Amino acid sequence: MKQRQINYLNGYSPDLQCQAAELLEAGKLGPLLQKKYPHSHSLNNERALYDYTMALKNDHLRSSPPLSKVIYDDKIHVINHALGLHTFVSRVQGSKLKAKHEIRVSTLFRQVPEAFLRMILVHELAHLREKEHNKAFYKLCCYMEPDYHQLEFDLRLYLSHRERFGDLW
Repeated sequence: MKQRQINYLNGYSPDLQCQAAELLEAGKLGPLLQKKYPHSHSLNNERALYDYTMALKNDHLRSSPPLSKVIYDDKIHVINHALGLHTFVSRVQGSKLKAKHEIRVSTLFRQVPEAFLRMILVHELAHLREKEHNKAFYKLCCYMEPDYHQLEFDLRLYLSHRERFGDLW
């Protein structure tokens, strides 16, 4: 019997994918995630999201370029299955070059545990220093969030569950 492909776990080992598929098929993945992450965050408006992001940035990336905007964006999930985006826009104003950094987070993260939102924001903040997803990028993510890789995996499990059964929080 061939197991269903789990879209969000493609880069993980076949054994791990198999374990996740078994939990998903048995209906045990949702309760497991809800036990580990019982509550969703309360950062539902963009001001609270911006303040939370700036606190993370100030704790770990003080010397990085300033952020002009941090918002929830309902169009993100459509673009290459992105969960968040860091954009860098350069404009010429008079004789000066002005740069703006923005972080846009998928609106699906309005109703998830705070740890998942933090993981996405850490990922996007790391792009202020490291543009590529390389070793230095992931080292910076782990510096800002020591459980980064576990949170990313758990988030991928949640997205797999959500795709099949809908939201948990």
